[in-house]
Amino acid sequence: MIERFAAALARLWPAHADPAARLALAVSGGPDSLALLLLAHAALPGRIAAATVDHGLRTESAAEAETVAEICAALGVPHRTLKVQLDPGNVQAEARAARYAALAGWMAEEDLAALATAHHADDQAETLLLRLNRASGVAGLAGVRALGPVPGTRRPLLRPLLDWRRADLAAVVRAAGLTAADDPSNADDRFDRARLRKALAQAEWIDVPALAASAAHLADADTALEWAARREWDEAVTRGPMGLTYRPQAPRAIALRVLARIVHELDGAEPRGSAVARLFDSLVARQPMSVGNLVARAMPEGWTFTKAPARKA
Repeated sequence: MIERFAAALARLWPAHADPAARLALAVSGGPDSLALLLLAHAALPGRIAAATVDHGLRTESAAEAETVAEICAALGVPHRTLKVQLDPGNVQAEARAARYAALAGWMAEEDLAALATAHHADDQAETLLLRLNRASGVAGLAGVRALGPVPGTRRPLLRPLLDWRRADLAAVVRAAGLTAADDPSNADDRFDRARLRKALAQAEWIDVPALAASAAHLADADTALEWAARREWDEAVTRGPMGLTYRPQAPRAIALRVLARIVHELDGAEPRGSAVARLFDSLVARQPMSVGNLVARAMPEGWTFTKAPARKA
């Protein structure tokens, strides 16, 4: 198992060969992240540090962080508990943003070169099915990527366990004689993922590794589409005194990405996919449409995008 983990790490992070490069681990205390801790400790002895983010959403979270700290101390792994406070709103989205912001700050303080998280094949399969059920596009269906940046930084974010099953990781923890924390939200039917997880456990005909592999193929497709969209931007978008003009040449899937970038660049907002799709359809029909603070029109010279006139008080 150590060789398998080390091989995945080497593929994602060539800097692992540099003895001065240290790896940061996000360890919550659950079975997946404890397995990540044990595998990374064996593969990179003396070159890892762990952090537990305490969102304060559950009364047990402080004790779980302390347990992780004790396990790390026994292994000789530096550990930090990072406490964060969440703003009202979408708790899951806020928690994710706060978690990565706290981890990024800790990594900068400790000069840690990359961050590894414990996302695995079951997570990937669940994400794919959840997003299929929401009619997500290619980018959403690609799920989590094996390699990307830590949000807000240029440091690599690694997910070396994406081809591991949840049961395999739990076995690693049991073999070490450790008891993982149990987050009750994982079995709470108020959450879509918990309900899906239960349904998958009863559907023996579903091949979870195959679903995870499909997500990886979709990630490749998403990368190709993004490359094509950058080329379309360079060749078909021009800047003028009033805004941008786009003369679409590429298929719809690529044009949608160009439109989303136009809206983001001129309006500063990340448009919803459904709004971008409506914008595309309106322009194809040569109907003007407003998106945020922009007005889009189909003109002889191409699709034009300008700021809407300021409203008078």
